[in-house]
Amino acid sequence: MKRSLVVEAQGGPLGLVIAGANVHDAKLLKRTLQAIVVPKPRPTSRKKQYLCLDKGYDNPTGHAAARCRGHTPHIRRIGQEKLDGRGHTRHPARRWVVERTLAWLSKCRAILIRYDKNPSNYRGLIQLACALLWYRRLSVLR
Repeated sequence: MKRSLVVEAQGGPLGLVIAGANVHDAKLLKRTLQAIVVPKPRPTSRKKQYLCLDKGYDNPTGHAAARCRGHTPHIRRIGQEKLDGRGHTRHPARRWVVERTLAWLSKCRAILIRYDKNPSNYRGLIQLACALLWYRRLSVLR
């Protein structure tokens, strides 16, 4: 089972797609971006909508899926973080944000070990866990 997840900058889940483990990530990107439940702001010439992706999406299919939804793909390889004039990391890479959110979701045992045979039930369980993540994040801010 593969969970394809799109998150905002702090790790809050925005969209989710599940598929078989044998499906390549680049083929899931279009469906994952279509699954975003929050309307995104329109990109302008001054403020583009960047989408941070890992190297698995660095192919024509991944680039086309990101561009058809109005995103500018932002793919950095490992070791290519932005550096200042002295060679120090100015902006650390953001590849780990999705991995952290997947780890948060894996703390739910029913998500880590898939007991549901029906994919729609499993997807609903993951969506419920995502809603709980948002609830916990927003209740801490108050």
